[in-house]
Amino acid sequence: MDAQLLIVGLAPGLKGANFSGRPFTGDYAGDLLYSTLIQYGFATGEFKARPDDGLALVNCRISNAVKCVPPENKPTGEETKTCQKFIDSELADMKQLKIILSLGKISHDTVLRMFGHKLSAFKFGHQATHDLGNGLWLVDSYHCSRYNTQTGRLTEAMFHDVFDEIERLRA
Repeated sequence: MDAQLLIVGLAPGLKGANFSGRPFTGDYAGDLLYSTLIQYGFATGEFKARPDDGLALVNCRISNAVKCVPPENKPTGEETKTCQKFIDSELADMKQLKIILSLGKISHDTVLRMFGHKLSAFKFGHQATHDLGNGLWLVDSYHCSRYNTQTGRLTEAMFHDVFDEIERLRA
């Protein structure tokens, strides 16, 4: 599926994509992510955390840096490197891609490797925006995990600020 926005998460959650077949469906992070996507017009329908809930993405695609549930939810460098070819192949199909939203540092680093950029040239930071060249932007956010939202590291308002930036870049 081609889209202007690609969201790159960390890895499938134990009760997320590997369970449901749709990224962030069945795990807590999907609650904030999908409600935000609906609010900003990147999804339609209603999110009920089931793959048959009728939710549809609009001009948006979701992927993960790692394709399997990692032990202790912490992917190794080897896992990330092994899975790189899968996200590279997804990217090749996206001719309209304009913005990549990275959910967390591992995702951020994966995206930079996809384009052959040095990691040190683009520092990860919540709501940081990076010009990757050729009209492509990388926007960073803390991951919308339960841990980050419950500790206040990421609030709904902070996540919406990231999507406000995405809207600005789309214009």
